Amino acid sequence: MTSMPVAGIRPGAPAQPADLVPRNAKIFTGDPKRPAATALAVRNGSVTVVGGDREVAPPVGPRTRVIDALGHRAVPGLNDSHNLVVRGGLHFVLELRWGGVRTRRQGPTTVREQAARTPPGQWIRIAGDWSVESVAEHRMPTPSELDAAAPDTPVVITPP
Repeated sequence: MTSMPVAGIRPGAPAQPADLVPRNAKIFTGDPKRPAATALAVRNGSVTVVGGDREVAPPVGPRTRVIDALGHRAVPGLNDSHNLVVRGGLHFVLELRWGGVRTRRQGPTTVREQAARTPPGQWIRIAGDWSVESVAEHRMPTPSELDAAAPDTPVVITPP
């Protein structure tokens, strides 16, 4: 593994060398006592040191990849890039999201609107972004409410 030469951090012989050291960054730490840092050390996918050049210098070894972030912002994140191919490819654009539905009356209204857009032979799929706790009445719509809103289009409510 090659490293980018960065002034101020030199490889040594640490007991547990870091795999990666981004430095010269604006790092959000999430720690109210020290909300920002300029460098950190990562070993085996875990952050081991957070601070500045002086704090992250000890774990830098000859195989540590040191990156100059050029003053850019670094924010921790969870990146999930999976896709449910059948759902994503075939049904996603046909799904009805109830994230903004807050009352029992709003649900069937959105079903009625979706029925007008749904091609014949397709189902209305109510998916994600809702729960019985998110509506004021704290209950699912009844089959008769859904049938009245979409009498010619089947409706299925999938678990959130």
